[in-house]
Amino acid sequence: MMRWRQQGELWGLEPAGPPRGLIEFIGGSYLAATPQLSYRRLLEALAARQWRVHAWSYVPGFDHQAQANSAWRLFRQLREGDPPMAAAPGQGRPPLLRLGHSLGCKLHLLAPDGGRRCDGLVALSFNNFSAERSIPLLAELGQQFRFRSEFSPSPEETLVQIAANYRQPRNLLVRFSRDGIDQSRRLIGVLQGRPGDASTLVELPGDHLTPASGGLRRQLLGEWADDPSRQRAMERLADQITAWAGLG
Repeated sequence: MMRWRQQGELWGLEPAGPPRGLIEFIGGSYLAATPQLSYRRLLEALAARQWRVHAWSYVPGFDHQAQANSAWRLFRQLREGDPPMAAAPGQGRPPLLRLGHSLGCKLHLLAPDGGRRCDGLVALSFNNFSAERSIPLLAELGQQFRFRSEFSPSPEETLVQIAANYRQPRNLLVRFSRDGIDQSRRLIGVLQGRPGDASTLVELPGDHLTPASGGLRRQLLGEWADDPSRQRAMERLADQITAWAGLG
């Protein structure tokens, strides 16, 4: 069994053999508080393909820019303290990928380096709704107490900021066929409007929570209680990410 290691707000997972690359992961909504559990299957499938994994544990707030800045600093600090990775023969330095799910995609896109210091972003189920739609209770409280709460930057400001400041040309957007809150199509339009963009959008079977699978039923009840299709879906997704990164 793979062993997770916690360092402050980050969880690390080392592959069994020499790592061929690094993935920095930010999850979505409140699943991200325990990424080593909520996203265990996907992240361990990536580690099985010789990725070193760093995953941020956080609770979403209203200031998304501040959280994006914080995640970027934490990832950089841990990365600089990691053992060095050897490049494969015929390749340059090992790849660094940013991987996000739902809100995590937005936080990666708001990174203060504009995506320059990585080799690409994989955005699963990009979501950029307003605070009132994301947290319905806010709408009710706002009407009752006459206040308006919104994320910073707001959904429209986020897209404007991406168009103006995000510089990473390589982005793989993944939407799932039964995901009713995915906004990847709007994001791909913004990304492809930039000069030199190389972003792509693919659709896979599943819903908004497909990437979030911890195999909890299997851990508690045994193999008989598990749904093997969820593990297969994570294996396929890990293969697709690895191949897109050029390590397949």
